Amino acid sequence: MASTINVSAYSDALVVLGTAGIVVPIVSRLGFSPVLGYLGAGALLGPLGLGSLIGPFPVLFWFTVGDAKDVAGIAELGVVFLLFLIGLELSLQRLLTMRRLVFGLGGLQVLVTTALLAGVAAYAGSNLSEAIIIGSSLSLSSTAIVLELLSNQARLKTNVGRSSFAVLLFQDLAVIPILMFISLLAAGSGNSVLGSLGRALLQAAIALAVIVVFGRVLLQPLFRLVAETRSRDLFIATALFVIIAAGVIANQAGLSMALGAFVAGLLLAETEYRKAIEATIEPFKGLLLGIFFFTVGMDIDVRELLREPLLLAAGVVALIALKSVLIIGLAKLFRLSWPVAVEMGLLLGPGGEFAFVGIGMAVDLHVIDGRLASFALVVTSISMALTPLLSFAARRFAARLRAAGAAPSELLARPSAGRKHAIVVGYGRVGKVVCALLKEHGIPYIAADSDASTVTRDRRDGHVDVYYGDAADPKFLEICGLADAAGVIITIHDRDLIDDIVAHVRAMRPDVLIVSRARDADHARHLYALGATDAVPETVEASLQLSEAALVGLGVPPGPVIASLHEKRDELRRTLQQAARDAGLNNIHSVRAKTRATLRR
Repeated sequence: MASTINVSAYSDALVVLGTAGIVVPIVSRLGFSPVLGYLGAGALLGPLGLGSLIGPFPVLFWFTVGDAKDVAGIAELGVVFLLFLIGLELSLQRLLTMRRLVFGLGGLQVLVTTALLAGVAAYAGSNLSEAIIIGSSLSLSSTAIVLELLSNQARLKTNVGRSSFAVLLFQDLAVIPILMFISLLAAGSGNSVLGSLGRALLQAAIALAVIVVFGRVLLQPLFRLVAETRSRDLFIATALFVIIAAGVIANQAGLSMALGAFVAGLLLAETEYRKAIEATIEPFKGLLLGIFFFTVGMDIDVRELLREPLLLAAGVVALIALKSVLIIGLAKLFRLSWPVAVEMGLLLGPGGEFAFVGIGMAVDLHVIDGRLASFALVVTSISMALTPLLSFAARRFAARLRAAGAAPSELLARPSAGRKHAIVVGYGRVGKVVCALLKEHGIPYIAADSDASTVTRDRRDGHVDVYYGDAADPKFLEICGLADAAGVIITIHDRDLIDDIVAHVRAMRPDVLIVSRARDADHARHLYALGATDAVPETVEASLQLSEAALVGLGVPPGPVIASLHEKRDELRRTLQQAARDAGLNNIHSVRAKTRATLRR
């Protein structure tokens, strides 16, 4: 029987998958961002590029995308998955602590940028409705590209990452009223505007309430039930069901699918299944985001580039410059540092993917001129393609500003060398507890931390024994009096940095006590091999504390419990130290197996 499959859809899917499997690795090998690979491939192979030549050259059917609609649906899921994972990284409590930046900085950015860009569009000859649509759509930045760049750089939790995310989050929320405004313009009935807006807001509130109630009441029991089956396939299916169901509920209420998925991720962030879900979704997110960037590239009309190149170049430069200057000014208004403000401005200056949604909807509803819309979308596409380059330039420029800027007086304080003191590396939550106990027992100490803002704040709060500096720098260790120190206590959690510090300290002082935090038993074994006197694995200590609480709670006297814990801790320490001695540099795999076997016993 003859097949009835849609060959066109399959050929388009093959082109996109081929881009992911062939073009992007080549682009990455050349040192460029994968995002640029997808965008460039979309522009070249899309219906506005080589895809427009399928008629005279039918062979191109198998190497280009002839219809953007064949991949547009699945591409939208890329942004949905991205926002879901962002929700997992947050929590409701953390979101509340960010409300000043989200609703203050983010809200002002959208409102002021919309007003300025709408004014420029109106001055250029657009009517008021078109100007507002263009201004509001271009005021948004690319959540997908910016967060992907920051995530790949492991900088989402830095000041730049948090501030940028806060603005992007409000921009995503602003998509809802923008789309409502476009729909009301298309309706054209002034008498029903307030009624339509009220119904839309009511639908949105009901949809979010349904997602929140579903999440609070049903999600955790649902994942517990699925986890008990120990079936990875069922776990994956459940995670995909929750993401898409939340998105569909939001979509049916007039919200974006991405917002619904974000709320679902936010609710799951507080559960014990957060890490397992994140690991399950990560591969899907990467591929779907790639498809999304490919479809964004398909909207770049090469013919438009050739038709008015100077005007387009001026539009791109003007958009990035205006938004960047405005964001920098607002960031300074909210007391962010110059390096953070400048980097935010250049990262968020380009346009974003939701401009395609808003302007595309306006074109479909005939409330904006098609030629104007095409020009605005090409400007948006080009500016988005420049985001990785702008990110690189922003980091270099911000680094120069940090180097040129005058450091706060708190950061200029230098430790005075003592004798028989302890050097505590890291002054976070763990470091503060260690220092408090050292002080209680009369042991002098010097604390060092490489986070400038934290050191500044702590010294202003009266913590005069903490100093700014890099403990992996031998010169700084000398200034801290390592030559006369009684011991070095490392409390930070960065594995590579811990290794560097242990190696430097042991090389400079072969006899000094080194007590270090370790990520797990394998890391502790590695630190013993580097020369640490004692390494404290986080996972092992957590299990010992759990055992202590359980035994005391079950009625065992505290004395025998503490004695048995000390004995178990010493046994594990001896095992890890012996494993490090046996390993050398040539038998790492057998040592890990031996260590894990001992821990299981």
